Amino acid sequence: MIRKILFTVLCNLVFVLNATHLEYDGWLNIELYHALDIHEPHKFITRGNVTITSLNSGAVSLSQEPLTVHERNQFRKLAEENRLYRLEAHVLEADGSRSKFLTSSKACALAKSQLADVLWVSLDHAGSVTAITQSVNNGNTDNCRDLTTRDFEVLDEFNTDVYVKPMENAPIPDTASFIQKLEREREARERGETKDTRGFFAKYWMYIVPVAILILISGATNPEAAGGQR
Repeated sequence: MIRKILFTVLCNLVFVLNATHLEYDGWLNIELYHALDIHEPHKFITRGNVTITSLNSGAVSLSQEPLTVHERNQFRKLAEENRLYRLEAHVLEADGSRSKFLTSSKACALAKSQLADVLWVSLDHAGSVTAITQSVNNGNTDNCRDLTTRDFEVLDEFNTDVYVKPMENAPIPDTASFIQKLEREREARERGETKDTRGFFAKYWMYIVPVAILILISGATNPEAAGGQR
């Protein structure tokens, strides 16, 4: 009986783990919008467009708008005041479904990296987008005011890398060894080679506890009888 149950669990587990691989290839389109106005943080304007032509290979087609002089000045204020640069991604998938994701990074870090960033597109086992995250490889953002006017004048276009991140497979447990161990223990008990070294209560607690509960319940429901015995 134990063998059948464990075999069923193992089969279900293998099915789930195999399902983490994308069973089909697909595409998706991502429209990027960013918020640059420090006085209107919820106002997003167009930054560019990302098309992932193959989810399995991660092939990407990317086009982004260069910053205007006005947008560079807005971005400079975000960086000098150590504010967040907020990015909104609108996703259109091959099945027609749409979703929206919001991510952010330090504007100062983005400025020091000269607008170089990374977009991580996370997928579930069916190939649907579960998250879009922006990262910037620049750890020192303690002093953003050392950025000069020249530093911002050279900021023109975003240099973005896009990576598709499918759901990772979970480690497969060594179920076969576990089943063999249970079988060896069962055969040893049948041959009488193993002895039960547990204490009296550990062996028979399933019988003792119900009796104790019944005694407590009967005493609580019949207080007069309990008092007459005194």
